[in-house]
Amino acid sequence: MASSLSRRSALRAAGVTAAGTAATFTLSGASSGAEAPVFAHGVASGDPMPDSVLLWTRVTPSAEAVPGSGKGPSVEVRWEVAEDAGFARVVARGHLRTGPERDHTVKATAGGLCASTAYHYRFTSGGKVSQTGRTRTAPAHEDDVARLRFGVVSCANWAVGHFAPYGYLAGRDDLDAFIHLGDYLYEGNPNPANDLRPSVPPNELITLSDYRRRHAMYKTDDHLRRLHARHPMVATWDDHEAADNAWSGGSPSHDPATEGAWRDRMRAAHQAYFEWMPVRHRGDRLYRRLKFGKLADLTMLDLRSYRTEQPDPAEESDGTILGAEQRRWFLEGLARGTASWNVIGNSVMVTPIKVPVLPSRERLALGDLLDGQPTTVNTDQWDGYTADRRRVLDAVAAQGRGNTVFLTGDVHSSWANDVPRDGTSVAVEFVCPSVTSDNIDEQLGVPPRTGSLKVEAAIRALNPHVRFVELDSHGPGVLEVTPDAVRMNWYYVADRRDPATAVTFAHAFRAVAGEPWVRPAEG
Repeated sequence: MASSLSRRSALRAAGVTAAGTAATFTLSGASSGAEAPVFAHGVASGDPMPDSVLLWTRVTPSAEAVPGSGKGPSVEVRWEVAEDAGFARVVARGHLRTGPERDHTVKATAGGLCASTAYHYRFTSGGKVSQTGRTRTAPAHEDDVARLRFGVVSCANWAVGHFAPYGYLAGRDDLDAFIHLGDYLYEGNPNPANDLRPSVPPNELITLSDYRRRHAMYKTDDHLRRLHARHPMVATWDDHEAADNAWSGGSPSHDPATEGAWRDRMRAAHQAYFEWMPVRHRGDRLYRRLKFGKLADLTMLDLRSYRTEQPDPAEESDGTILGAEQRRWFLEGLARGTASWNVIGNSVMVTPIKVPVLPSRERLALGDLLDGQPTTVNTDQWDGYTADRRRVLDAVAAQGRGNTVFLTGDVHSSWANDVPRDGTSVAVEFVCPSVTSDNIDEQLGVPPRTGSLKVEAAIRALNPHVRFVELDSHGPGVLEVTPDAVRMNWYYVADRRDPATAVTFAHAFRAVAGEPWVRPAEG
């Protein structure tokens, strides 16, 4: 028996998918009238290449120039990159102007850099100097690279927890970059009665000012600011950067009658994202590919901007999750790729998954899950776009190299999957849990590792290609890439509501070169 569930209701029914201190920082909301700090939202870098890296900051030149206000003067901002933290050996510098037309954000490409090299950077404006950031360039394309390490994160809901997973990654010295797989922020309507941290603005995001203010609020989180200042980011978006379960023509949560045209809301969300995030883009095109020597190609997909509406699983669909242009670009890249590993930043799960439909919250909380239960599929994932998935897996199989790794977020849980094509695995998929967003235990209101255990067992029974699933925990992943294997480590927080919570190693799985399936890894 099959049934159709939205992504949010599927999490509530089956535990698979979903949707402290007060935020008193005045620059995220109204001006307090006091002199504004010039660099109040930190610094960041992103999309490292062998000879360049993207630098980001936001300048507040006057007290009225708060995010989203459209107010404040145009000012000059200078940037510099040095080999040392004291800036005695500056190797690149430049300047540009910014103003209210781009919310006083700054994005500069620092070029002429050396490959595989750590650098320090900073900004100055109006006689004030930003904090110093640290970044790192990618290896040269022709380099034989022995090892890469990437942090892997997704799904950070400000209102329900603190971003300790980001703080954990900020404290590591061995990362080449961190990969963010979407839902960097949440656009939803806050619930002040239940929220741990009040949101700015205190409403669902609709306008350009709304999205700008929410981005600014996120960049006041200490854990996230330290991570941005410590490692370069490589990011894509998912739905909550705009609206829940977004597709190219709308969202189930968007009402044109009361919220205006979808295209206007999407345009506002995209503009704020490109202003506030350290990502390279061409117009609205976010999908891109970065090379890390001969060891890894990192492809970042955009699975929201071009997709058709999520289909009913009971009906045949010729819809697309990639769109024709991105699909052509992606398939050509798969065919031409020569790196040891093909790593794909993928915001929603590519592995086909049957989800058990649970009888009730109460029976699940008691651990009562019947044999022979009906199942559904989550059509917000690649399961709703099987023609596109078939084309992609055909291209992966045609290479015959067993070197493709999908990195996925979205589902607020931890997975290690073989990705099957005609019953044979052709790739692997590692899914990171959420930074804070609700997992099954929070949805059920039960202690962790109680109500979810039989759900996990049912998922594995229905899907033999799922080698590992854990539905309760929050935290980051760390992906280690060597010529011989790719390994994913999962780290879990003890309490998402505690900004100083412990973060500890929990699980590890790996895939060996030439063998497209996952297996447990030691230690």
